[in-house]
Amino acid sequence: MSDIGEQLKPIMESVRAVFVDKHQAREQALPLCREALRRSANAIRAVHRQEFDQAEELIDRARDLLAQAKEGLRDHPDIYHAGFVHDAQKEYAEARGTLAIIAGRPLPTPEELAVELPAYLNGLGEVVGELRRHLLDALRGGDVDHCERTLASMDDIYSVLVTIDYPDAMTAGLRRTTDAVRGILERTRGDLTVAVRQRELEQRLADFQERLS
Repeated sequence: MSDIGEQLKPIMESVRAVFVDKHQAREQALPLCREALRRSANAIRAVHRQEFDQAEELIDRARDLLAQAKEGLRDHPDIYHAGFVHDAQKEYAEARGTLAIIAGRPLPTPEELAVELPAYLNGLGEVVGELRRHLLDALRGGDVDHCERTLASMDDIYSVLVTIDYPDAMTAGLRRTTDAVRGILERTRGDLTVAVRQRELEQRLADFQERLS
């Protein structure tokens, strides 16, 4: 073995030890984040069914799983910021935000959720899509006043997100999320406007027929 080979041997042993440690940390954190994401998604579905207690239990478990993953990656910030933790935190923030708004609770802060700011903001943007679904359910039930309050909440979220004008590398692609929010908001406003006008027309026709009878 040459002198270079002798010099490389301890270097590569150290390199391998670092990568083994990182790989183990990643393999432990990845399933935790996947499970947290799954529970958050199930919590959102529970919210739409008005099963708020069940949603709260699912979200709390997702919180605990994310905390375990974060602790396991404490010494590996490169793995922590690789993307899968962000996705799980975003879904968790979306679940918390959806539950808060639909159940009429205070909106949690990033500090309360212990998530990174990009995950919080993108999760908040995803909440708008869930609010559209909630609004359409309420619209089918004829609760126009509730629909208008929900639309106002969607508009408030968009009005805040559109002011976050920083590079995508800092915000994890928030600009794309905000563009999607704008499209959802415009479609929802149009759907609600058409439904309200149709109901008004139906009421006028009913009143007219009543006067004729």
